[in-house]
Amino acid sequence: MQTYAKVINVPDYPPREKHPTIFKAFDELASGETMQIVNDHDPRPLLYQFMMERPEQFSWEYLEEGPEVWKVAVNKK
Repeated sequence: MQTYAKVINVPDYPPREKHPTIFKAFDELASGETMQIVNDHDPRPLLYQFMMERPEQFSWEYLEEGPEVWKVAVNKK
């Protein structure tokens, strides 16, 4: 069973704080650590933002894909 350095339940945050909170948590990870993002919709726009702002620094794996809950493991390389 995977252990996560951080788990972020995205709906708990106000809209303007969601992505900054996720990126701050990612930046605090040590190389090789993984965080889990839990959301109420597909976080694909966040994936694209990671691709632009943190290229080659992460891996992205869908763990659960809706319809009500999406879970993603984001590993820091």
